[in-house]
Amino acid sequence: MEHLYEQYKRLLLSLAYQLTGSFSDAEDVVQDVFLKVYDAKPQGLIEAPQAYLCRMVTNRCSDLHKSAAKRKEKYFGEWLPEPVPTSTDETFEMIARNEMLSYGMLVLLEQLSAAERAVFVLREAFGFSYADIAAVIDKSEANSRKLYSRARVKLGPFDREEAVELEAEKAVWVKQFLSVLGQDDVDQVLAMLGKDVVLISDGGGKVFSAVNPIVSPNAVSRFLLGLVRKNTQQGGAWTFTLSEINGQLGLIIHYGQKVDSVFMFQVENGLIHHIYIVRNPDKLKRFL
Repeated sequence: MEHLYEQYKRLLLSLAYQLTGSFSDAEDVVQDVFLKVYDAKPQGLIEAPQAYLCRMVTNRCSDLHKSAAKRKEKYFGEWLPEPVPTSTDETFEMIARNEMLSYGMLVLLEQLSAAERAVFVLREAFGFSYADIAAVIDKSEANSRKLYSRARVKLGPFDREEAVELEAEKAVWVKQFLSVLGQDDVDQVLAMLGKDVVLISDGGGKVFSAVNPIVSPNAVSRFLLGLVRKNTQQGGAWTFTLSEINGQLGLIIHYGQKVDSVFMFQVENGLIHHIYIVRNPDKLKRFL
């Protein structure tokens, strides 16, 4: 059992995280699954351990999906996935980068049903064949294909290779964007924002955040420049650090010694299309 745990923990943590959007929940799911198989020692675990464990994790996450949906209905403001520091977090270092969907994709996955999300993650993040996916979700191969097709339609077009290429250039872009914000130059800020730019902030009702998505270059620029001006008025109390978050470049904002928020950016063709700001302290525990 210890050997199985070491062999499949990385896979199962990554799967559970991308099915729930919460690494805390993912850890609980994987722990619960191994406790159950340790007590029962089912025959299926011996015959096909990967498929059996993935099925158990997927089923457990499906159960969580129902209760999580109810929690999110009562959630104050916008809900965003829990970001994870992949450059320093020893637990998360075990997850290979090619098994990670982008943070922006995790946000989009909230549109999917539990079954659609499971099929999409297994296919896109782990490269499972439809036959293997069918074994995990206990449906036919044809149904698995239909679920994947339905998920792709809901999510719209995306290009993982393009995102990887842009990631290599993002450090330069983010530094330039921060410099432009610091100069309080509205025109330069607007020039770096896509026409469809959206800013989503998650405070969970525990700290200040934008309750609704902020849409349009003008509105987003006003919001960001307002934050910069506030920081200037407070004598530069906020400081920032570029860091690897969810396998991508992100921004950690500190207020004194405290982590205040995490920013994630989606950049395409030199323009920013999405900004995600996580301020809910419950989702920033791994950055402390």
